[in-house]
Order: sequence, then C-alpha cells, then structure tokens
Amino acid sequence: MSELVLPFNQITNTDTSVVGGKNASLGEMIQKLTSKGIHVPDGFATTATAYRAFLGHNNLEQPLADLLNTLDTDSFSNLHEIGKQARKMVREANMPNDVVDAIKEAYEQLKASEVNLTAVAVRSSATAEDLPEASFAGQHDSFLNVQGAEEVMRACQKCFISLFNDRAIKYRADNGFEHMKVALSAGVQRMVRSDKASAGVIFTIAPDSGLNTVLFMTGSWGLGENVVQGAVNADEFYVFKDAIRQQKKAIVSKKLGTKEMTMVYATDAPANQNEKTGEGSAAAEAGENLNTTNISTPKDKQEQWVLNDNEITTLAAWALQIEEHYTKPMDIEWAKDGESGELFIVQARPETVHSGKSITCLKSYHLTSEGQVIARGNGVGGKIAAGKARLLHSPKEIDKLQQGDVLVTGITNPDWDPVLKKASAIVTDSGGRTSHAAIVAREVGAVAVVGTGNGTQSIKDGQEVTVSCAEGEEGKVYEGILAWEEHNMELDKLGQTKTQAMLILGDPEQAFFYAMYPVAGVGLMRLEFVINNSIKAHPLALIHLQDLEDHETKAQLEQLTKNYESPSAYFVEKLSQAVATTAAAFFPRDVIVRMSDFKSNEYANLLGGQQFEPHEENPMLGFRGASRYYHEKYMEGFKLECQAMRVVRDEMGLTNVKLMIPFCRTTEEAARIKELMAEQGLTQGENGLELYMMVEVPSNVILLDQFAEIFDGFSIGSNDLTQLTLGIDRDSSTISELFNERDPAAEKMIAMAIAGAKRNNKKIGLCGQAPSDFPEVTKFLVEQGIDSISFNPDAIAQGIQNILKAERQT
Repeated sequence: MSELVLPFNQITNTDTSVVGGKNASLGEMIQKLTSKGIHVPDGFATTATAYRAFLGHNNLEQPLADLLNTLDTDSFSNLHEIGKQARKMVREANMPNDVVDAIKEAYEQLKASEVNLTAVAVRSSATAEDLPEASFAGQHDSFLNVQGAEEVMRACQKCFISLFNDRAIKYRADNGFEHMKVALSAGVQRMVRSDKASAGVIFTIAPDSGLNTVLFMTGSWGLGENVVQGAVNADEFYVFKDAIRQQKKAIVSKKLGTKEMTMVYATDAPANQNEKTGEGSAAAEAGENLNTTNISTPKDKQEQWVLNDNEITTLAAWALQIEEHYTKPMDIEWAKDGESGELFIVQARPETVHSGKSITCLKSYHLTSEGQVIARGNGVGGKIAAGKARLLHSPKEIDKLQQGDVLVTGITNPDWDPVLKKASAIVTDSGGRTSHAAIVAREVGAVAVVGTGNGTQSIKDGQEVTVSCAEGEEGKVYEGILAWEEHNMELDKLGQTKTQAMLILGDPEQAFFYAMYPVAGVGLMRLEFVINNSIKAHPLALIHLQDLEDHETKAQLEQLTKNYESPSAYFVEKLSQAVATTAAAFFPRDVIVRMSDFKSNEYANLLGGQQFEPHEENPMLGFRGASRYYHEKYMEGFKLECQAMRVVRDEMGLTNVKLMIPFCRTTEEAARIKELMAEQGLTQGENGLELYMMVEVPSNVILLDQFAEIFDGFSIGSNDLTQLTLGIDRDSSTISELFNERDPAAEKMIAMAIAGAKRNNKKIGLCGQAPSDFPEVTKFLVEQGIDSISFNPDAIAQGIQNILKAERQT
C-alpha cells in the first residue's frame, strides 16, 4: 500500500483528515472492535492525498476554486449551473496512473484476502464528514455491487465527482466549510448481500427525545437505502440497554412495518451504478441505468419480522459496544448477508441531533379542539404545527412553498433540504423514524408525519391542515386549523422538592418524552389504556378463542394474533412490552403499575368481551379490581397479567416496576391476591418486588394498619375514595356538583390514610385529578406529610411549583 490508499486495518479515528469520517470509523471498528465479535466488512480507502493528486494531475484546483467563488451564497440562484460545470470538469479529468495502480493493487489484495469476493460497495467519505457538529451524511454518492478492478477505479472517480453535487456544495456553504479544503476519500468495502436478506439503521438513543436508556433499531427487506431514504415503512424495535448489559431479555417494543418494497440488484444493469441519485448529483448526470431496483415485497414477507429476537439482541449489543467505545451516541447502519446469514455493521457515525445538547426547557403541546383526521403516520418532533398544505413532486418546485407552509410529498432525499427548511411541517407517503425526512425535521426543529401511505392523495394542495405529533408515536394530519396549547417547562428554574413529584401515564408511546421531565418516576401507570388501545381483546376471549360464539369476532382475533405463538402469548407480549417501554424510559426510577381496573361494562366492550362479562346495574361497585383477580370468572385473565409482569421484572431486569392492586375491599382479598401472585412467580420481596395497594375504599382507610401488614406501600385514589366517602356517583349529571375532593369528609379520609401509612412506616402517595386542578389540594397533602403526588403530564410544572410553595409554607 502507499500514501494513496490505506487498508481499513491501518486506519483509526485519528485519520479523519486522511480518509474522512466514514472511512476512519470503519477502520477504527475493524482495528478495535472486531476482536470483541463485531463483524465489519473489510476493505480499503483512497486518501486525501490521492484526491489532491487527482486534482493536481489535471490542474483542477484553481479552476474549481474560481468557479465556486462565483456561487450566489444568498439565494443560490446559480447553484445548479455551477455544480453542473464543476462535475463536468471532474468527470472529464483523468485519474493519475499511480492512483489507478494503487486502487487496483488494493482491490486485488482485498480479493485475495476475502473468500469468494464477487462485489464491493464504493462509498464517499468527505474529510470533514460525520463530525457531531456537522454531518455530511447523504451529500455524496455511493455505489453498490461494483465488480472488477476497472469498475472500482471508475466508481472512485465518481465519488470524487460527487463532492460537487449541488446539495454538497450548498451544505459546505451553509456550514462554513471552504470548498477546496474538503477532500474526498472513496471507501471500497466488501459487499454484504443484504439484497437477499435485510438491512437498517440503529440509533443508540431514542431518536425523537434523545433518551439514553434505550436504543432504537429499524430494518426492512433488501438493501438498506430504502430505510435510509424512507422509501418504506420499516420494522421498528426499541431495546433496553441495561438488559443487554445484564444479558437479559432486552427488546421492550416491536412494531411491524409494511415494508412494501424490497431493494435488490438489477442483474441486467451495469454493475457500477449509483444506489442513490437526485437532482444535481454526479450519478444522475451519468445517464446510466441503476444497478439496484425496487420490487414489491410479497404479502407474506411483509408480515414477517426482518430479524428474529436473537439477531435484534446481537445487533443491539454491538451497537452498545460501539457507543461505549466512541463515548457518544451513534448512528449505525447494519446489514444481514442473505448468503451466509451473518450480521454486519457497515457504518457508524456520531448522532448529530441530540449529541452535546443540554436540555434546559421542555415544551409540550396539547390540542384543545377536535377535527377530522385525514392522514396518519410516524410522528416526529413532539409538536403541533398548522398551515397551508403544498403538494410538491420535486425540490425544483421550491418556489411554490412559502415560509411556514406544510410540505406534502411522496419521499425526500438530501436534495430536498432547502425545501424542508422552509416548511413548518413535513408529511410524506413513505418513511420511518430514521428516514431522511425524519432526521432533517429533527435537525431543523420541524414537526413531521412520515410514512402516511396516502398523504399525497388525502391532502389537497392549498388545503389548511393541522399536523400533530403531540399524541404519542403516531402523528396525525387534521383537516383545518385547530386550536392548541403550548406549555414551557424551564427545567433550570424548577427547584428540588422534598415531596416526590411523579407522573400519571397510560400511553407507553409518550414515555420517552415524559421521561425527560424532572420527576421521581411514574406514580400510576394504567394497564387499561394498553389493553384497550394496543391489545384490544378480552383476555378470556384470547384464552378461549376456539370457543367464541361470535364468528366475526373470532376471525378478528385470529388476524390480530396470527404472528404470535398463541393468542395468550399475544396478550403477554403486548402487555409486557408496553410496560417495559415505560419502565425502560424511566429506569431506574420507580414505575408503579396498577393491575387492570376495568369495570365489567368496560371489559365487555373489548373484542370477545360480551361472552365473558356479567351485566351489572352498577359496575362501579361490582365485579372490578381485586375481586376479579381470584374469581373463577376472571382468574385466567389475571394470570396472563401476572405472566406479563414477571417477564418485565425477571426476564427483562426492569426491577423498578412495582405492582399495585386496585379496589381491594378486604384484607382477606389482599391475602388471596398476594398468594395468587406468588403462585404466578411474583413473590413479594423476591428480586426486590414491592406490592402496593390503591386506597380508594373507606375500608382501606379504616383498616389501614391491617393492610399495612400485607402491602409495601399505598397510593390514594382520590376520585373513588371521594365518591365512596360521600356516596356520590361523579358521572351522575344530576348531582355531579356535589362531588368535591376538597370536601371536609374526603380530606379527613385522606389525612387518616396518610397518618396510617406513616404510623406503619409505609410510603404513600396520591394519584388523582385534584392536585392537577387545585393548588390548595397540593398544599393540604404536603401539610399531611404525603411522600409523593402524581400529576398528569400537562400539569407537572405547575404541580412542582405548587409543592415547592407548599413546602416553604409548611
């Protein structure tokens, strides 16, 4: 080898000025991480010296500099013409013989060292690329399935040409890089046959919130470019980092993507073509056929995961090692070889959106009016925006988009960047959370709904719309301009409370965002939301699926559960992953999970529920809470809940989960529930398991000393306790004005409960609406010495301020 070409095994991260960030990272991983079992395809890189030798041999440096000095850096009106001229100059130049010889020699040596090497990938790596403060990712061209030394050499020159893509020129101008001080290194790497398997992306933090307790992985069938560009709705996985370290079950969330297209080799096309082209790119002007093509993914394959659980865990473990090696969040590309079945890491760069940023202010959004949903997809940004929709088919139509409009298009690539920066919101037909549109939206602080499937059909050009990504992972596009509220939480201005401030949560999809709040954990996680919205089925209907009398319901449940080992396994996996998502987000802070508390009429509304639920005149006081759990009419369902919680705590290692029993009327019931849970592997005290009880029946307060002998802690459910203390149904419109959690009788019951817990050295909190609505209730609770108060997320900032004020006055 020479100073013109370096093998990856002679490159480290200190060589970014020589081979660019992308190639330096590949060399670093091959040298430092392959010994730890991480697979990285071998190869070599041309150097900055080779690139400058190319310019010098053809006397290009001054002409290119002169040309680029004429760039209109205000409006970029002449960008396309300058880029076209620059690319023509580089394309018509000749590669120096010594550079040609060095590339060919390195290629032959790679062939000799790699068994059955038939093709390579040739990727561009700029010498200022992939720095945390400036990522050139996507600005230059890459070439796949390149075969033979001659084609490798030509692909390297095309990489040089792509340094002058329109988008790359503008990127350098926007970020203050001097054009002629940036060099281009071509990385030549053994080709992973992911066209016959799958590929995707890993972020070692949650991409939207920046939360670092989990990593996020996407994948689709075929070559990875479909995932990177957002051409498909990929499978998505969240993995809990601490479980990887403990070698426990680590996957906390799985979402099956539609994966409509599969990118494969076009076997009848030239072998050296670009896998990604766009307006003003070197490859687009080559005028040759692509060597890749998208084919429709068969329906049965769309419904399969692209990776099994072992493969997900292996890649996650590698990603965690890479993050720990680089000591920063990373953006990683992976590929699976369909011929050997091996997994590979093919690229790793620093994550650029959240890295190095400290959070001092959290802003939350909440719609205050309702509207018709006209498109749904993956929500990015956690915000709400509104404006006129503009349907664009190409970045050339940028003049149609006014500042603040909502951009609606099929798919984006880096050529769209100037367009995206003008939009208040972005809506695409295709794409996932790691697609180009999603990444740019995060970088520019826009809101995006990607992967709608039909946004360009359901949204009309010029139509006023509201784009909301503030309702969980699903983003929605509403017809018309809706009203919303914005709440700022200045973290550096919030003080530290003695009384713990905690959250009330139901939707796991919002856990990653809310975990950034300055709270002690989750004081109440409701399983009903998960069962109702995610599982959708009555647990007994799943257990006794074959005995269902309603054939239509039976068919619906069979469709829901077809990708699972059994209908019961479907319930356990969905419930355990929902709880694990929340617990992983807040880890190691407490997450108190309340076991299901549907009333019989609410259970009956679940799929298949009518067959298993009694009709009750007053479900509020009927078959609910603890009484269901040991009853023969529901015990099988409660056992499934217990199985899910055992998976979360024991198999995933999320021991920050505490379990809470609702509506427990008697101490006899409490003892029976405790025994039943132990039979299901949830023994109090084992693996640190704590059992809590909701205090919501007057008998709980009267006999709190006896209940304290059974439970580790308590949470006051002020809504039910007030109802039962005053004998009022708060849903009754006739007497609803009498319902008052500040009534002296209700307050006395709460005070008695707190005193009882203190008397027995047990923790006690309160979960209810009142502290979110009334500061005087917060003051009363603090005066009584309560340990924690759980607030709705939209009231947490005010709640903390109320606690601090009350503590100062107490």
